[in-house]
Amino acid sequence: MSKIKGSFTLPGESGYEQLTLRLAEKWGADVIRDSDGTQLSQEILDAGYGIYSTICIIREHNEWLKSHPDCRQQTFLMTPAETAHDSQLTISLMKSFFTEQFEVNSRISSLKYWQVYDRTTETLLPNTSWKYNNDTESVTLFQAVPYHEYTVSFLAYRIWEEISMYNHVTNNWHKQHLIPVDPRNKEAREYLYGWLENWCQTHPATTVVRFTSLFYNFVWIWGSDELNRNLLTDWASYDFTVSEKALEDFEKKYGYQLCAEDFVNQGKYQVTHMPPTAHKRDYMEFTQEYVAGFGKELVDLVHKYGKQAYVFYDDSWVGLEPYGPHFKSIGFDGIIKCIFSGYEVRLCNGVSAPVHELRFHPYLFPVGLGGLPTFKKGGKPADDARDYWINARRALLRAPIERIGLGGYLHLVEAFPEFIDYIEYIADEFRIIKELHKAGKPYVLPCRIAVLHCWGKLRSWTLSGHFHETYMHDLIHVNESLSGLPLDVDFISFDDVRKGALSNYDVVINAGKAGSAWSGGDEWQDPSVAEALNKWVYEGGAFIGIYEPSACTGHGDFFRTAGILGVDKDTGAKVCHGKYKFKVTAEAGLIPEKATIKKEEGVFLTDGKATVIAAEGDSPTLTIHDYGKGKGVYLSHFAYSLENTRLLLNIIVRAAGIEDKALYISDNTAVECTWFPEKRTIAVINNSASAQKCAIKTEKGEREYNLKAYESIIEVVD
Repeated sequence: MSKIKGSFTLPGESGYEQLTLRLAEKWGADVIRDSDGTQLSQEILDAGYGIYSTICIIREHNEWLKSHPDCRQQTFLMTPAETAHDSQLTISLMKSFFTEQFEVNSRISSLKYWQVYDRTTETLLPNTSWKYNNDTESVTLFQAVPYHEYTVSFLAYRIWEEISMYNHVTNNWHKQHLIPVDPRNKEAREYLYGWLENWCQTHPATTVVRFTSLFYNFVWIWGSDELNRNLLTDWASYDFTVSEKALEDFEKKYGYQLCAEDFVNQGKYQVTHMPPTAHKRDYMEFTQEYVAGFGKELVDLVHKYGKQAYVFYDDSWVGLEPYGPHFKSIGFDGIIKCIFSGYEVRLCNGVSAPVHELRFHPYLFPVGLGGLPTFKKGGKPADDARDYWINARRALLRAPIERIGLGGYLHLVEAFPEFIDYIEYIADEFRIIKELHKAGKPYVLPCRIAVLHCWGKLRSWTLSGHFHETYMHDLIHVNESLSGLPLDVDFISFDDVRKGALSNYDVVINAGKAGSAWSGGDEWQDPSVAEALNKWVYEGGAFIGIYEPSACTGHGDFFRTAGILGVDKDTGAKVCHGKYKFKVTAEAGLIPEKATIKKEEGVFLTDGKATVIAAEGDSPTLTIHDYGKGKGVYLSHFAYSLENTRLLLNIIVRAAGIEDKALYISDNTAVECTWFPEKRTIAVINNSASAQKCAIKTEKGEREYNLKAYESIIEVVD
């Protein structure tokens, strides 16, 4: 194909005009953007490119906040448990927290929401049994029980917006600490609206206002001890949305009062990996409705001035919920997602928005998110860019994306010419892939897949954060593998199951640790869920359970789907019971060479009828069990790799009974294939660092390919 340009957003930088315009030409950019800490000069603005202007609507308002301190954003914090040694105990509130990030909110309106708990008995102490000392920022208990443990939960102002805080620390900035504004307060809402109107009036060159999300950041609580600086991170938590105003408005709308414990949850907080409580679901809906309402006002204002509004699906995105019921009403013209992995490509693609854009890594910072050098001595940004691109490319062939780009400080790339050249390669290959999708959807196998967990559609293609933050969960590995496979995938909830959604699918996957939102927790206590799944599999469906699927207590089996799977897990209750002996019956071609399956202790056969395909010692790691007309497949663990991705595909094909219908699959696990039937075009990609050979089965016979390391071959097939 001839070289195409456009569909690329380049970060420009005042003072580096020549570099900005040179790379805009080399990378085929049609848009130039600013980044946090940079500006675009008039020369860049007048160069004929579209202009993205980045704004974080709740930052850069410190002067206004000096006279409106109650409009600062807040959160509930809970002190670590402390043991009383007599009837009086004094607990310092901020001893464990980063005092540059938080400040105690000791206003009278705040104190009524504070809670002191006896954690030994899990009882709430009456407010009359403790007193707050503002001078020492401590709470003293007067009726403590010796050797019981106590905690204090309190409201705290956030005095350093977390993304600003991260950027300062990462880049060693010495600038004013930016404080986040809470738009819940009427004065703040009016101020922010007026600020944005003035901004639109004074930025005539801007074609797209790039909202760095909207109002509320994901929870990121830092501690006072550098040995444990990061106390809590959850990219989908609602902790940072709370305030006295929010709690008051919630009570008026829902008729009941939330308390600190609804948020801190014994110090576990309401993290996304845990099944949500009814109170959390109500509070999320309450917050989403508010964010969408005020967000629409701001987007309408941007449109009034003839500009488009895009939103960055990271940072202060909480309450935005692109897969929620309110997002579409906001009216964004585009959504931008920063990515490291394939599943994040799919996450962006599935959002209802006219334009989908990916911001690639590495970000143009001296160091990366893990603290390792990127654009500084010792860094290898070209290698980083390649790794992220290879992860994304397989998903991009499955799901169309309109634009890609970078962010950060462009001048940093000057010392890394290999990176400059590789970004040119990425941009060119992306535009070719984009063209392929214009003719129609790629071919998928004739089976419909559902991933079942507590969140369903709301958490499509994600858990909570990037891969490096959620790698310990088997489901994120499943998502990454699925992102580039020739399959139609939906994410469904247990409510969907109760409403009859199983009839829409051929294969259901449930993967996760017992008690987690991903396995399902107490949702499996509902007999109607077990009944629906049993019926669906018995009539021909395929259930794939990974790690501790359908696990819950209170029943004879630990796995609620033990009857379907033919396996269960002994948590200690059945150590005295006999267990079936088994022989491993390998199925040719099912488990690729170098595929790995970590064993899970305690797994055993329930009726001895499951076929054990793989095992480690006396622990079955892969089993297939007939259940009526359907099948139950158990996989003890799943970790993303090229070989394990093929293993998952093989399992799905085998369980769905479509072996004879599976076309356009490479016989080499390092190579994947996408077929675009309307364009009669095949795309073959080598995901590995070495040359590969493969054969691909098509409806017209096999096609053979030789590919260099990481190479893609795209050709029209007659």
